Amino acid sequence: MKDVQIEEGWKKALGDEFQKPYFQTLREFVRKEYQSSVIYPPAKQIFAAFDHCPFDRVKVVILGQDPYHGPGQANGLCFSVQPGIPFPPSLQNIFKEIQSDLGKPIPKDGDLSRWADQGVLLLNASLTVKANQAGSHQNQGWEDFTHTAIRILADNTKNLVFLLWGTFAQKKEELIDKSKHLVLKSPHPSPLSAHRGFFGNKHFSKTNEYLKQFGKEPIDW
Repeated sequence: MKDVQIEEGWKKALGDEFQKPYFQTLREFVRKEYQSSVIYPPAKQIFAAFDHCPFDRVKVVILGQDPYHGPGQANGLCFSVQPGIPFPPSLQNIFKEIQSDLGKPIPKDGDLSRWADQGVLLLNASLTVKANQAGSHQNQGWEDFTHTAIRILADNTKNLVFLLWGTFAQKKEELIDKSKHLVLKSPHPSPLSAHRGFFGNKHFSKTNEYLKQFGKEPIDW
């Protein structure tokens, strides 16, 4: 992370952040972690959520908390795994809800870059994690960076859909002007909470109805 390589639109929108002291400290922390430990996702995928989904093409935002911390799972997109990796439980439940909501079959792989390339920003609050240690890179500065990314996006666009699943994601609601954007909330797709209202939330069909209402191409979930 010597020089931040990130999609040009995001680089322009977030340029000030990269110069701030907290980000310089974060960058040094992350650099040392990759040198001394196994860190996920692979370094070239740290900013994958931004790179797959240019600033001016975002239509939908899904917020996660932490990258997956198991071997070969994380690919820089929240809830997504590398092709060929078994679905983690939350992702399995997301696909079940899509099947119930839209009648689409559960896909063969869990790589959600196909969503990101259509304008779905799949953003974790922390962009890196140490192997087998959930939350190990929290409170190092990533949350400040991603919080700012959401705020700048919400302030400078209109008619986006924000899918806030679980209490952690719902804390970001205060950043979003609901007269300009659609905010859909439900419990998290984790097996611990999915049956309390994630299943049946119909967020995927509601998202597409809203996008079509404003002349935008719906997402092929």
